[in-house]
Amino acid sequence: MENSANNCENPGIRSLLPGVLASAAVSGLALASERLELWLTGGTWIEALVLAILIGALCRLFLRRPEAFEPGVAFSAKYFLEVAIVLLGASVSAAAVMEMGLPLIGAIALVVGVALVASYAIGRGLGLSRSVALLVACGNSICGNSAIAATAPVIRADAEDVASSIAFTAVLGMLTVLLLPVLVPLLGLSATGYGVMAGMTVYAVPQVLAATAPVSALSIQIGTFVKLVRVLMLGPVIFLLSLVSGKARGERPALHRLVPWFILGFLALLVARSLGLINAALAARMNGVATGLTILSMAALGLGIDLRRVMRAGPRVTAAVILSLGVLASASYAMVLLLNLATA
Repeated sequence: MENSANNCENPGIRSLLPGVLASAAVSGLALASERLELWLTGGTWIEALVLAILIGALCRLFLRRPEAFEPGVAFSAKYFLEVAIVLLGASVSAAAVMEMGLPLIGAIALVVGVALVASYAIGRGLGLSRSVALLVACGNSICGNSAIAATAPVIRADAEDVASSIAFTAVLGMLTVLLLPVLVPLLGLSATGYGVMAGMTVYAVPQVLAATAPVSALSIQIGTFVKLVRVLMLGPVIFLLSLVSGKARGERPALHRLVPWFILGFLALLVARSLGLINAALAARMNGVATGLTILSMAALGLGIDLRRVMRAGPRVTAAVILSLGVLASASYAMVLLLNLATA
């Protein structure tokens, strides 16, 4: 019995292969679908990352023996994602972020903290589980899908919780990109003020570019920098969640649980990039690899979920995401006003 348990905890390569190959196939379909979407419409409305989850979940419905894929699917969802998070550190320069000024950086950190607490309270008030409320709060306040995916292993969220959080957050993220430019004339925002608003409310870096491009080049630059500061908040938040989760389970977490290895790796590459040890060309290649691994892990995540369970949580998760985004947008606009960035 003991040997059997050990084999389950440490599956061999042969047992991993079906799930890894299935995840790779789904990620390939997602990338092909994204390119087809670009060719047909001239734009990417649903990213490959989201498509990978949707396609994986649909494929799961037709698998005859899903249990045969589970070891490889679980491996792909966890370890490929952790490597991707490490590689993302090479795309962030601490020096570039510091050029924005300490008052703005401090204000961003404050708004992220307020949004985290408010979003979690909203989720719990709507009857969501602790895990889903935390996932929605982190995704809404920090960096959308990436924050949800990075938070999940720390709080031990299951696949259905992660998938439902990402699915509804992704949909709202796309709507935000489309509707946010309308605020420029309505609120009288300057290019700088709008860049800050976009960087604070839009979930993903590519979405920030899409939301700011119609306004001005300055909005693109400011929005990207603000977004990168929000991404940097992921490390401290993951650290605190690791600490709180360990105490809640009555454990005294080891150092590697308080500070997950992939966060240390992320920070190490951030420092290396800031010191000039990683040039822009290498950082771009590493970011490309990170994107591919993230899509692969999201495909695995989709293969591990039951769509029926996800849809049962739909209305409450949707309400939590919408209300949380409203809090974040309001706090962000208040920050723009306080820093006198609203008008040119």
